[in-house]
Amino acid sequence: MSWRKAAAFLVLPLLACRAVAGEGYILGAGLEGDSQDGFAVSLLGEFGVAKDTWISAAVARNTAESALQQDLDTWFADLGVDRWWNPLGIRAGVAYWGDNDTLDSTDFRGSAYWRNDRLSISGDYQYRDFEIILPATDFFASRKAGFGADGVGLSARVEITDTVSFGLSGMDYDYDVNLKLDSNRPLLQLLTFSRLSLINSLVDYRATATLALDAGKRRWHIDIGTWKGEVDGATTRTATVRFLNPISDASDIEFALGVDDSELYGNVTFFSVFLFFYGAD
Repeated sequence: MSWRKAAAFLVLPLLACRAVAGEGYILGAGLEGDSQDGFAVSLLGEFGVAKDTWISAAVARNTAESALQQDLDTWFADLGVDRWWNPLGIRAGVAYWGDNDTLDSTDFRGSAYWRNDRLSISGDYQYRDFEIILPATDFFASRKAGFGADGVGLSARVEITDTVSFGLSGMDYDYDVNLKLDSNRPLLQLLTFSRLSLINSLVDYRATATLALDAGKRRWHIDIGTWKGEVDGATTRTATVRFLNPISDASDIEFALGVDDSELYGNVTFFSVFLFFYGAD
């Protein structure tokens, strides 16, 4: 996972299962690795605190090896709230992401959405406040710099039949500084070449299409997406297949297998497994 999907990756499985959990809770834990020796551990939860009101929380840690042969450890933490007044709702959240010795950000997001039994449409906004530590060079001492980004996006999901749904989402970011590096590559090396790397949080835009298929109590997700890096201008295309399978009346297991085709870090295969536990009031 790039923290790509940052909040989106961690919260989407919860939203898919919300109908099962009702006003109770969902707890989850998962592992993800990729073919470039990146590794991530995640914990997450969603709690019904009142009718049509949910609180979500997530924490994750990932390790990736940089081009300088150094392990970079990053943290992700997220807290959100979702309130629905049939048919309108709002979501808001705050997240921390990164490594405070290299690059990190504090992110604020909000969404307004409309939904009924078949269709949901959401307008999304995100502000990202970054801080980066630039390493010392022959000409400059180590120094700290800050910059921000505004993201605006749309997402929609439609239930085509009782067992098939389709969704689209996209976000475009506007940075308040020019991050593009044509010949100065040290920052790219610092941010690593891996899908589990810091570089993948600095995106110009991202877009995803999702097809979900229910087979009894089992669910298949097919995700196809793309994003463009803000620093390097490289495009990454990704495809993922997820399979959610019940292991008891109150728990599921989800397996995911995917591949990235990136102009920055090449072809990467990734795999994840998540456990979900449900409870009701």
